[in-house]
Amino acid sequence: QVRLVESGGGSVQEGGSLTLSCAFSGGDYGYTMYTMGWYRNVSENEREGIAMIEPIGTTHYADSVKGRFTISRVDSEQTIILQMRGLKPEDTGMYYCVAELYWKRPQLGRPVDFPYWGRGTQASVPS
Repeated sequence: QVRLVESGGGSVQEGGSLTLSCAFSGGDYGYTMYTMGWYRNVSENEREGIAMIEPIGTTHYADSVKGRFTISRVDSEQTIILQMRGLKPEDTGMYYCVAELYWKRPQLGRPVDFPYWGRGTQASVPS
């Protein structure tokens, strides 16, 4: 079973930066076989896919974070990183790490495409 553990959340002033990390373990296939990404809550029942990275390093971003957030992989540590800059109050929320095998071609805008989710880490940007 894939296990994802997020860290790095916190509270930061508007315009500030935060870096989130997600540690990957387990699974029947190696870490490098998984497309990984980040989702966040936009409402009680809705989650927004904000960034995704494929095993070869191709990245995808939601328009809401493009140019401000950067996703990357640290394969030697089986970890993905989300660098968040220029944070706004609307970036406040619980951030979840997700994973799916790359050959299943998960799409960033489809949370149902990702069967593996971490428990989340909270990022707050007070207005």
